[in-house]
Amino acid sequence: MNPSSPPRGRQIPVIVLAGFLGSGKTTLLNHLLRHRAGNRIGVIVNDFGSIEIDAMTVSGQVGSTVSLGGGCLCCAVDVSELDTYLETLTRPAARLDVIVIEASGLAEPQELVRMLLASDNPHIVYGGLVEVVDAAEFAATRERHPEIDRHLAVADLVVLNKTDRAGDAGLPRIREAVAATGSTAAVVPATYGRIDPELLFDPALRPDSEERARQLTFEDLYLEERAADAGEEHRDHLHAAYESIEFTSDVPMSPRRLMGFLDSRPEGLYRIKGFVDFGAGDTDNRYALHAVGRFLRFAPQPWSRAEPRLTSLVLIGSGIDAEALRKELADCRETAREQRETAPDTAQDAAHERSMWGVLRYVQQPGDDAWR
Repeated sequence: MNPSSPPRGRQIPVIVLAGFLGSGKTTLLNHLLRHRAGNRIGVIVNDFGSIEIDAMTVSGQVGSTVSLGGGCLCCAVDVSELDTYLETLTRPAARLDVIVIEASGLAEPQELVRMLLASDNPHIVYGGLVEVVDAAEFAATRERHPEIDRHLAVADLVVLNKTDRAGDAGLPRIREAVAATGSTAAVVPATYGRIDPELLFDPALRPDSEERARQLTFEDLYLEERAADAGEEHRDHLHAAYESIEFTSDVPMSPRRLMGFLDSRPEGLYRIKGFVDFGAGDTDNRYALHAVGRFLRFAPQPWSRAEPRLTSLVLIGSGIDAEALRKELADCRETAREQRETAPDTAQDAAHERSMWGVLRYVQQPGDDAWR
């Protein structure tokens, strides 16, 4: 059975970075550009402000595209031009790995998310809505902008910025307020916008020759500066704000039970990535799994001839129960009886196909607008 053709090429995750004025969005964006883990990042600014990268300032002018070094690009655009610039940034010549949209401080982030999910650009995939909150001014911001509750409710990741100014006593109240909106987002604390880039994107894997030949970037200069500054050592422990869990199985996964797990995944589980072996459900393909917040997508990919048939997943979140998640995933594996029921049989083939229906709902098909 081959239920779907594999997608063409790699899709670039597009992350929406939102937050009210003064929350620290641009500071967080600068941090990501300085610690981009070798990725080439495209930045779309919907704020007509400026992004400062050390001594260089990129002035926001509608229609401009400016190089930030190391293959990173910055565009300042009007929302109506979003698709046009996504088309530009996803061309092979741009060679980008990640795109970050910095929303205006007064923007409705769910509108940007809706536009991304409705986009017919086959080269992008939704990478999550990150809402940056000024923890020290949260109560005042909420009073001035009650719509923040709506923004928090649809966020995939909430960054409590400026926690050094909020005090330990104030953070639980903010977490409770976030939960009260109905949000299931992971909530991570930060100071000066310093979050681990792994929360948002994976380190780039490039050939050694390409790394040696590339231009010197602001990330390189910043890392040298950081190494010489003993006071910056705490940045090496950014991963303490979240947990990363690995799960591997050489037993195929039950499509129904895995979908049950994914449909009820717990609060605080922000990202799931990896590959799934559904065994007799689809013997031709492994399924790349990409989940951010409540967004979920599968992409079938043909097994290579010598490739071991494994399920290999990484789960990333904050405030999650690692052992409980591992047990739940282990319970999603096929039982010995289910594995025996793989002999060629018309009725069994039909049963295997039916078992994959829940998975195939999350495989992008031509003409799909959104699959969240």
